[in-house]
Amino acid sequence: ALSGNPDLLQPLAGIRGAPAPVASAIAFEPVNSVADLDARLRSARGRYVMLDFWAEWCVSCKEMDRFTFSDPRVQARLKDVLVLRADVTANSAEDQALLRRFSLFGPPGIVFFDPQGQELAYRVIGFEPPEKFLGSLARALAPPSRG
Repeated sequence: ALSGNPDLLQPLAGIRGAPAPVASAIAFEPVNSVADLDARLRSARGRYVMLDFWAEWCVSCKEMDRFTFSDPRVQARLKDVLVLRADVTANSAEDQALLRRFSLFGPPGIVFFDPQGQELAYRVIGFEPPEKFLGSLARALAPPSRG
């Protein structure tokens, strides 16, 4: 912070030169309210849905963007999934309502939905590196076992 660099993951980066910013490379669609989420779940048309709770001040969220969501294997696994993001940076009434709906205190948190729009039991809370997140995706998006 004393170096004047706003990047929480690389506070000294300005001293050694300016690196190119790293984006998550996943085209998250914004969700701004509970009603917005419900509408997007209805229009998902038989696709799995991943809802990522994110905030500008959340270091773990930025780690997920930089290290996990930028991984080509993660991107390939999510190519047929509707990926939504609730940016709760402002902590508005809408943000709080979204967090309350899923009993989350704040980001990072990822909630999954089946193709019928029903919330799945598996969640990701906190940062996961690509290898671990791929395992989480396999568990979260696995078709139900028939028994």
